[in-house]
Amino acid sequence: MLIRLITPAPAGSFHGNRVTASRWARLLRDLGHRVRIAQDYRGEPCDLLVALHARRSYEAVSFYKKQRPGAPLIVALTGTDLYGDLRKSRNARMALEWADALVLLQPLGAAALPAHLRGKARAIIQSAVKPVRAIHAPRGEFRVCVLAHLRPVKDPLLAAAACRNLPDASRIRVLHLGRALTRGMEKKARKEMAREPRYRWLGEVPRPRALSILAGSRLLLLTSRLEGGANAVSEALAAGVPVLSSRIPGSIGILGDGYPGFFPAGDARALARLLDRCESDTAFYRRLRDLRFQSSIRRRP
Repeated sequence: MLIRLITPAPAGSFHGNRVTASRWARLLRDLGHRVRIAQDYRGEPCDLLVALHARRSYEAVSFYKKQRPGAPLIVALTGTDLYGDLRKSRNARMALEWADALVLLQPLGAAALPAHLRGKARAIIQSAVKPVRAIHAPRGEFRVCVLAHLRPVKDPLLAAAACRNLPDASRIRVLHLGRALTRGMEKKARKEMAREPRYRWLGEVPRPRALSILAGSRLLLLTSRLEGGANAVSEALAAGVPVLSSRIPGSIGILGDGYPGFFPAGDARALARLLDRCESDTAFYRRLRDLRFQSSIRRRP
């Protein structure tokens, strides 16, 4: 098939939507399809349109349906779609109505959809491969890795705030990898490094190196206030690294409701207590490390 994959993020962008589009294109090409990634659709030939992000890809979806009303359309929903835009954006809701199929990144996303659309939704947990090498922390350091760009929805500086609530003797060091998307966020990250020596922000790091740093860490920390289903969680699981995450549907849908590594979103003190327990309670840490996907994620939404 010739597949047009629409993403709102431009070529060369470090935004998650572009990274996801590039990864999906590679997987589809491995299956024998031809794939073209674009930000918009203007009538180019294709057998299938896949739109990533309902609201932001609305114009492309709308034009496609007008030009080719009987052609197949798949819309993949992001966290901002599910937990924000669907409640307030008519365009986002229309894109879902027009779609022949909806893709979710974890099964709990179905609960955020209008009931009459849930039958055409399918959850596809994002895949990941084990990194070829690990970059380990210095001896005696309990490294915690954060893989997230600095933007408000990621609550990126919660890790630094949690560090200030750790015991003085803690060996935890947070290594934060991700681009600051505004000058203001960059200034805040540098200020946090200056006041909290346990927190270090490295900025944008080439993806292979980022995954190697993750593989050599003791924990992945995800502090987001909302996610559709973070690929970083799959990457950590593939690398054998336990995950601590804010208790949000996007992570519960992957890790399972009973997973013990959740903390309330935005709560730096609760996160600090959980980090301290991971460092000081060997049995608890091993429990996190040894857990596997819950069977519920294999069910259709």
